[in-house]
Amino acid sequence: MRYAQALSLAQKKHGDWKRKMDVPMNHITRGRWILRISPSQLSARGESRVMAATCFWKIQRDAVKYSPTESSDTEPVRASTAEAGGGISYQHGPLMTPEMTSFGKPLHRLTEKQKKVLYFIDALRERYRVDYDKVQPIPYIKDRLYCVDKVYVEGGFEFMTTEQVTRGSGPWERLESYTSVISDRRNISIRRIIEGEPGYGKSTFTLQLAYDWCNRVEGSPMRDVDVLILLRMRQLSGIRSIYRAILVYLLGSDPRVKEADIAAIIEESKSAVVILDGYDEYPDQHSRRETDVQRILRLDLFGNTPVILTTRYLPDYLAPITKRVRLTGFDEIARDEYIRKAVVGEDKIALSIIKARLKENPVLEDLCQVPLVFVMFAHIAHENQDFQNFKSITKFFQYMIRCFHEHLKNKSRELNTLRYSIDENDHAALDKLAFLAISQENQQITWSREGMCKQLGWDFYQMYLALGIFVEEEVVVDSTASEVEVRFYHKLFCEWYAAHHIVYILSQPGQSVSLDELFRHMEPEDLQYVYRFACGLNPDAASRIIQYLRTSPGVSVQFRILCLLEQSGDVEDILGNVRSLCSGAVTIKEGESRLLQRSVVQLLDIAATRGILVSSLHLDQCFFKFDITNACIILKSGLRLTSLKTVKVLRVTGRIRETVGDSMGIEVTREELLGLIQTCETPTEIRFEGREFLLPNSVPAEMIPPTLKTRNIIVSYEDRRGMIHQLNWYDGQWQTTTNESLLRIPQEELDQQWALEELAKLSTDGIPVSCLHLDRCFFKFDVANACIVLKSGLRLTSLETVKMLHVEEDNTDIKHIEVPGEELMGLLQTCKTLEEIRFVGHGYLLPLSVPAELIPPTLKTRNIKVSYERDSDHGVVHQLNWDDGQWQHKITSGGSVRVWISQEELDQQWGKKELAVLSTAGVSINQLFLTRSFSNITDDTQSIILTSGCIIPVLHTLRVLKIRYTDVDLQIFLRILAYTKKCTKLTKLRFFHCNVPDKVNPQMIPLPLKQRGVKVEWKDRSYKSHELELGTGHWK
Repeated sequence: MRYAQALSLAQKKHGDWKRKMDVPMNHITRGRWILRISPSQLSARGESRVMAATCFWKIQRDAVKYSPTESSDTEPVRASTAEAGGGISYQHGPLMTPEMTSFGKPLHRLTEKQKKVLYFIDALRERYRVDYDKVQPIPYIKDRLYCVDKVYVEGGFEFMTTEQVTRGSGPWERLESYTSVISDRRNISIRRIIEGEPGYGKSTFTLQLAYDWCNRVEGSPMRDVDVLILLRMRQLSGIRSIYRAILVYLLGSDPRVKEADIAAIIEESKSAVVILDGYDEYPDQHSRRETDVQRILRLDLFGNTPVILTTRYLPDYLAPITKRVRLTGFDEIARDEYIRKAVVGEDKIALSIIKARLKENPVLEDLCQVPLVFVMFAHIAHENQDFQNFKSITKFFQYMIRCFHEHLKNKSRELNTLRYSIDENDHAALDKLAFLAISQENQQITWSREGMCKQLGWDFYQMYLALGIFVEEEVVVDSTASEVEVRFYHKLFCEWYAAHHIVYILSQPGQSVSLDELFRHMEPEDLQYVYRFACGLNPDAASRIIQYLRTSPGVSVQFRILCLLEQSGDVEDILGNVRSLCSGAVTIKEGESRLLQRSVVQLLDIAATRGILVSSLHLDQCFFKFDITNACIILKSGLRLTSLKTVKVLRVTGRIRETVGDSMGIEVTREELLGLIQTCETPTEIRFEGREFLLPNSVPAEMIPPTLKTRNIIVSYEDRRGMIHQLNWYDGQWQTTTNESLLRIPQEELDQQWALEELAKLSTDGIPVSCLHLDRCFFKFDVANACIVLKSGLRLTSLETVKMLHVEEDNTDIKHIEVPGEELMGLLQTCKTLEEIRFVGHGYLLPLSVPAELIPPTLKTRNIKVSYERDSDHGVVHQLNWDDGQWQHKITSGGSVRVWISQEELDQQWGKKELAVLSTAGVSINQLFLTRSFSNITDDTQSIILTSGCIIPVLHTLRVLKIRYTDVDLQIFLRILAYTKKCTKLTKLRFFHCNVPDKVNPQMIPLPLKQRGVKVEWKDRSYKSHELELGTGHWK
């Protein structure tokens, strides 16, 4: 029986190998090579799989592709281990003989460790081959599966260029190819996050990397990787150990390999890569119990192993060294390549028909930037002659679902084929199931087959499985059992049916539904299609949703526009939403998808057609030129703005540097400038900001139409030295509104070099710098060399003409930069024309006072204004008094402030001083943040003790107390509750990223807290939120 198992396994994995029927059963042949399998090789339980690993067909384990006519001198890969405890590595070696393993030794001479390594690597390759060989581009075509390499087409990849990871929007630069994600030196890190919207190909990208590894693809960085771990995070529910997950999902819980073996193999490997696919689908991302995934993100596990994480959105915690990469979708070249590879082959006529259908659908053309949408479009457009025009993603999805059902009906007409009697419009139970799955805090991604059938019915389940909307996956439970889990083909389908249920809820007559409660756990940035589908399905629901989004914090105008463009129904309702959107600032940004940019273009078209004023249009680093012939603005993305006649204020901003790459800035000629002004029929102001633009030195008076002179539009621009100029309509000359320059030095080193050159020019020309803004880049003042040193190491020496210096650092979690009194005095003396210096934000620590003997007499007579504001939004401004070197205090927040106190002693002293000032003035302290600074509560006075020993008395005006990154035991927790009892205005106590007692005796909770309804909240180390029930003492 074991002979048959071995032969079957070999033949199954390599169908192109032909078995010669005239050889014995224990011979497997390929060309002139014959494998002889002896009974001794099959002695152990299940040994057929290990034997198969040593058989000749396993030569292909390292990606060498064979054909029956190839010669036998093709070189596979040999695995070897260092003799003296070195790591495991794989190199090219001579061809194995049937008696030799890939270690260069016969199986019986391998150590147990080598056998485990051999099996482990082979089992991984076997697992990945199963996955990448069954790519299904369109759900209902189940009989057409592809190897990923046959259909994978590279979309765009961009990486964030900042030295430390940030949650901001850029800057981003393009990567050459998918392999550059790993190989590009600018993107090297042991932590990379691959971001992408739904359907942008994150999982397909990981399968391509797996293909490259298994097949040792030439030119791929995966070729030299020893161990690749690829896990689907949706499968890891309840599995805290990453090694357990590898054992269960990649090795099938094989008893020959233990979790400790896996850990040792990865640890000893010279080059391992771990890929965690789909963090947004990870069921335990908010688990209170710590998991290995959380430890990996914090660098507590696999600290020296490169890890790639794919996700829709960023995790709550990002290690500073993390590199961000984002997928930007398909451009026209990528779309053409996919059509040729997977749809029509070399049929140029069929290719042109599909492309023509795409051009006929301008909205769909932008949507097809999303690879998943385009793939389904390409196949459907090729196979359906009655393809339609679509005005929204909702209409396309409706058509697509109908195609699925039509395909199944046609197939059911065939002889001996199962027929389904369920109405395609009857899916209310599925709608509810999908809504409940995504509307909870921890979204449900998979279901057991039994559980789903129980909710939907067996016939319904079988029909949607046949449609391809449901996908079954066999999941190994242990070494002897497995179960079948079910998921949607893609999460977009789950969102589609959930949107139907939302519409059902909002359309119920006589019922008042709170949208805050309905969308409580449904973040628009995570579930954008739910909102868009719901708006497209029902106009009444659309009006309510768009109004809800208007008042929701953090929702962009562009997203509200996308929802608006899905809406159908009453014209007045739609126009009312358009007026609402146009009443605020409308922005188009560089780096946004064409879909988002086109949504704004469509909004402007509607506004222009209906005469709706657009209060402000901001073109943020996306302006390319004005097309005089067609009277429109062309954006860098290629889109055109033709509807500008109702725009009141047009603001065009460019890059901070005067050059973009190797080319000079964007030139705007006289003719283009006048054409732009005339096209905007109702503007009151047009502003060009940023040094990227080159405007004409003047506009000849004879070129200026009389109508423009009477309209008196304000036209201004900022030159390369930061000076503002305004056009005089009577003589066509620019009038300088200020003879002083404004200069900002940012974090990015390339921009810093440019800014330093500009500062040197201004100093040489004697032009005053009205404000020099050091934006999160100041490191220290070098007294010996009389210069400012930036964090990048660059030095500022040209400070003679600076009138005001603004030094800012707003990060509350970094180590503070201390500015001693000697440095402060040296800086003030170096800046000869300085009138004011401001230190703003939490990043800097100035001395509590400046000794009088340190203050030079010249500084006292100059009376420079020196201010220190620890919180730029809400707090106290401290101003240096030159008479005694002490700080004078002024409250700047209209009676409500917040105070941050870190673990550093000087910062704690500053915090104590600010709190004393505020308490004396009776000012409401809105929030007090104790970040790694809380120690205990005194027994006698119930005052806060900080880690430096500073004592903070009871604050009677404190409203919110937040203790961050400090564990508290039960005794200290009860003391904190007693302290909050004394703070009579306090409404909330919050613990962040720390350990607290699992429960509290409710009798120990002070009664005034219960009477006042004080909220006690806790966000644990996995960022899951809890609230203490004061009546029971339990966290909920």
